[in-house]
Amino acid sequence: MSSPETLVQAALNRLAARLGSTAMDAAAQLSLLAQDAPQRVQQELELFWQEVQQEAERMEHDGTAAAAAPGSDVDAPADLQQQLDALRAQVADFSRRLEETR
Repeated sequence: MSSPETLVQAALNRLAARLGSTAMDAAAQLSLLAQDAPQRVQQELELFWQEVQQEAERMEHDGTAAAAAPGSDVDAPADLQQQLDALRAQVADFSRRLEETR
């Protein structure tokens, strides 16, 4: 039968081996995430800028149509507020997705 000192040393050895294995697994997962992160961030930024460009084109088109229609500026402040709220929601969504990738 093993002495208590040997049992304690064996238990410490096994704990160190298990913690080392867990740490190695975590480091490997972080390494994979770090490799994928730049590509995902770039894709999200490209998507965001495409959405911004589409929104700008839509706003220009709507602004041209609104300027051509008489009496349309009565609803303009409410419409602008809705557009602003929609943009804020898109930015919040983008920020949330970006945080999820970290």
